[in-house]
Amino acid sequence: MIPLRSDPPPPTADAVVIGGGVNGLSTAYELARRGLRRVVVIEQGYLGSGSTGRCGGGIRQQWTTEANVRMAQESVEIYEELSAELGYQTFFRQGGYLMISENEADRPAMQKAVELQNRCGAPSHFLEPRDCLEIVPQLDITRVRAASFCPKDGTAYPFAVVWGYARAAQRRGVDIRIHTRVTGIRAEGGRIREVVTERGSIATPVIVLAAGPWTKSLAAMVGVQLPNWQERHEIMVSEGIKPCLNPMVISITNGIYFSQSMRGELVGGIGDPDEPHWTDPRDFDTRCQLRFAVRFARALTAIFPPARPLRLMRQWAGMYDMTPDHRPILGGVPDLQGYHHICGFSGHGFMLAPIAARRMAKLITTGQPDDIIDSLRLSRFAEGGIETDHFVVG
Repeated sequence: MIPLRSDPPPPTADAVVIGGGVNGLSTAYELARRGLRRVVVIEQGYLGSGSTGRCGGGIRQQWTTEANVRMAQESVEIYEELSAELGYQTFFRQGGYLMISENEADRPAMQKAVELQNRCGAPSHFLEPRDCLEIVPQLDITRVRAASFCPKDGTAYPFAVVWGYARAAQRRGVDIRIHTRVTGIRAEGGRIREVVTERGSIATPVIVLAAGPWTKSLAAMVGVQLPNWQERHEIMVSEGIKPCLNPMVISITNGIYFSQSMRGELVGGIGDPDEPHWTDPRDFDTRCQLRFAVRFARALTAIFPPARPLRLMRQWAGMYDMTPDHRPILGGVPDLQGYHHICGFSGHGFMLAPIAARRMAKLITTGQPDDIIDSLRLSRFAEGGIETDHFVVG
């Protein structure tokens, strides 16, 4: 791999992508794959230093809105071939996702969701509690009331995906600059003109904001107001044990999710409804909390008894870039030519990044309309009639 650089960036570019996580790097790769010759990626830290490097690596197709199901289905298809395409092992494993609920009232919603997923081509199916034992025999189904399972869902290693995209992008001529902070974006006459960094300026007609929690503040530099806010979410890893868990298990009741890594550790997290909402990057707090460790340990051992004797080895925190309907914001704005954003995935950017990048790159390079991107445009919030996805957990 070509060494990454932090010296002054080139003075001009065909496109500048801000953000060196999975969304930024996959977009840069796709833009270069579609023929843009001078693409520059600007990352304020190291590659994957934001939300990507702090996520659980889950990839699922079980959603409640058609746009999310379709995007996830197409993303899984890309992940299935991604290691070969990038020439880099991403450790994608299709052990499935077992989604459970402890609330009887969720049964109709889960059945309806499976019907939607099946119409879109995702091979999920609805389960009775006892059926879960065929997939995870050690699961405590005492409180489970309904479940669904998709065998083609799975996990990948986030840093491997990031580095795979970075290597492939560099082979296509993408210039990646790390430890370089964007200090300004200049627009003039309704067009993007320049990206200003602490190490120099880049004249460019196209920018793509893919900076996760920092996208909102970057968009504000050119007067674009995003409705996003940030929530801290934590993940914990146990000591390794003999392989005993093939799928990711996730509860839509309390938000816990967990899987087993290839090395044997249990990896998972749980949402906290009392977490504060942040909009200013200066307020972001990714320190770990004892409260999370206690809540996760109690929820995990209640549903998965083999975890009871295990020691919890380490934990970390990252940000969910949230939107009012828990769905991403893709595209641009009508009064600013050359401006584009990829953000607001509400904790699921890793699983949807490959297809979001592919569709966005096609839109940027051809101008051809895209029905999914149009359904996820920023203006939907002002227009009303938004559709909320109800399976926003791990």
